[in-house]
Amino acid sequence: MLDVDPYAALQKLRPVGSFTVTSTDFDDGGPLARPQWSAAAGGVDRSPQLSWSGFPERTRSFAVTCLDPDAPSGSGWWHWAVANLPVTTTSLEAGAGAAGGPPLPAGSLVLRNEDGERGFGGAAPPRGTGMHRYLFVVHALDVPSLELDPATSPAILGSRCFFHGLARGILTGTATRD
Repeated sequence: MLDVDPYAALQKLRPVGSFTVTSTDFDDGGPLARPQWSAAAGGVDRSPQLSWSGFPERTRSFAVTCLDPDAPSGSGWWHWAVANLPVTTTSLEAGAGAAGGPPLPAGSLVLRNEDGERGFGGAAPPRGTGMHRYLFVVHALDVPSLELDPATSPAILGSRCFFHGLARGILTGTATRD
C-alpha cells in the first residue's frame, strides 16, 4: 500500500472518507496482471475484478474510474469511467461491461476513455516514462444516479464525484515498459 494518497498529487480533491477496494487480479501497489494491459502492449484490455466494502451507509450509488496520473500528457490518462452503479453493487467481475464479458448492472453508463472507446483501455505506458500508477477509484455518491450525457468526459464525471462524493476507495496498480 502506498504511504501517500496518489490522487492528491494530481489535484486538490475535497477530503472525504475512505473505504476498502480489493481485486483478485492484482495487489494494491503491485503490478497489473497481463490481461489488464492494452492489446497494443501484449494484454487484452480486460478490466480487473474489483470488490469494495466499508462505504458510508448514506451511499446511494457508485462510480468507478481508472486514471494514470503519470501519463506524459500533463493531465493524466483516463482508462475507464463507469457511472450510475446501483448501491447494491459491491463488486465487478473482470471484463465487466466489455463485449462478451459480464454485463454491468442495468442503468450503468460507461463513458469514453482517452482512446475514444466505451470500456476499459489497458495499461500501455510509453517506453522511457518510468513506472506508471493506475488508480482504480470507487466513488461512493450521495445520489442514486448522475445525470450525464453519454458523451460526457471522465473529467466531468470526476467533477460530479467531487460534489456528490461521500467517500472514495482507491486501489493502485503499476506498470512499466522501461
